[in-house]
Amino acid sequence: MSRQVQSLRGGISRYEVREQLNRILVSRHFVKAKKKSRFLEFMCEQALSGIAEGVNEYSIGVDIYDRGSEFDPQHDSIVRVQAHEIRKSLQSYYADEGHEDGLRIDLPAGGYVPVFSRVNELPTVPLPAPSEKESAPARVWRPVVWGMIALVVSLAMALGWIIRDRMSPANPQKAVVAFPAEAAWFWQPFLPPAPPALVVLPVHPLLRAAHGGDTVELRARGQVIPKEKYPEFRDTIHFRELPEFRFVPNSTDFTGIGEALGVVNLYDLLGSGGQKLHVNVARLVDSESLKRTNVILLGGNQNWSGRVFVYSDGFEMHDGVMAAKKPLPGEQASYKPEFDPVTGNLSRDYAVLLMLPNESRDQRVLLLYGVYTQGTQAAIEFATNPERLHELERALIQGMPDKRSAPKYFQALLTTTVENYVPGKVSLVTTRIIPE
Repeated sequence: MSRQVQSLRGGISRYEVREQLNRILVSRHFVKAKKKSRFLEFMCEQALSGIAEGVNEYSIGVDIYDRGSEFDPQHDSIVRVQAHEIRKSLQSYYADEGHEDGLRIDLPAGGYVPVFSRVNELPTVPLPAPSEKESAPARVWRPVVWGMIALVVSLAMALGWIIRDRMSPANPQKAVVAFPAEAAWFWQPFLPPAPPALVVLPVHPLLRAAHGGDTVELRARGQVIPKEKYPEFRDTIHFRELPEFRFVPNSTDFTGIGEALGVVNLYDLLGSGGQKLHVNVARLVDSESLKRTNVILLGGNQNWSGRVFVYSDGFEMHDGVMAAKKPLPGEQASYKPEFDPVTGNLSRDYAVLLMLPNESRDQRVLLLYGVYTQGTQAAIEFATNPERLHELERALIQGMPDKRSAPKYFQALLTTTVENYVPGKVSLVTTRIIPE
């Protein structure tokens, strides 16, 4: 079992990890230690992405501590020292502000891959120390007795494996984790015997930094902007390696990180139901391919999301705002992202979850998109979390005439807090039931 799988054991979601990380980073043990906070946040995100084991001491020293390409971990112990300080600060946090937290983030000694666990998840009960009144023979025989018990248990387990192998078919099928019952009402149309869903990723048009691999013609079309105008980039490898900031047009390369991470969530959930996924970028998908199967559209910056597939009586993204043409009582006409007044960073995003029929009524089109990529990521995490789907189901049932079953087609407006460019707590704002 990999460290990544271990770190997310016990049904711990990425949302829970990020919420716990935010609590730690704003605590007095980390809030003023920017480098330690960046170190811990960086490694947590790498662990959630499943690539933490590929991060070594050298890359941390270069990317986090600005040591440059000549950094030698053998002669500069900055990473090891800081990791030791992070471990001490985590211990202090959980002994102080975080003593009632239900989730722990630890950085085990000897490595830099964080481990996430629920408090008292695996409680250990220490054996009582031998009493002074206990006789010497009893103290001598105790390890022998425990050894005999361990031997009996081992033999029983081995016998069980032998019996299981003898009684199993010659070609046993790989065990499949049961699909969560709370999510079945939402995802059933996407599960077998339905064909694998087509997941469509947006491709954003942008100006990217030019590099030595570009053609002379492309670089000549670029726009040079002095580096000092972008202090936010000082901690990036681009700032150190690129001789200048020359920006060139690009419309084929960039997909938001929230959408990319969301594919992992979808793969994990639908995979537990025995389903596969087909993933493609929006610029390579035409309308005919969308009509032939179940479709999951991620991100609003593509022709298909919020352009072709819309619900006119609900919410849709227009000019960076979630707007409603016909707001219901208690709703706003528009919901706009919010930003921290001090840092200017995104602090709240909004997202739309929209379930529609495809051309074939037994197939669906599901849209999940935020104003920003953080909103999209939050919407995907909501739609792949059985508990949150159960919450959505209850809200939709309340809007049905019979108050018994959820509708086939619907829309939900979501909002999420954002801190350090990572989505946090997701809330359900309102819902729409779409008539069949």
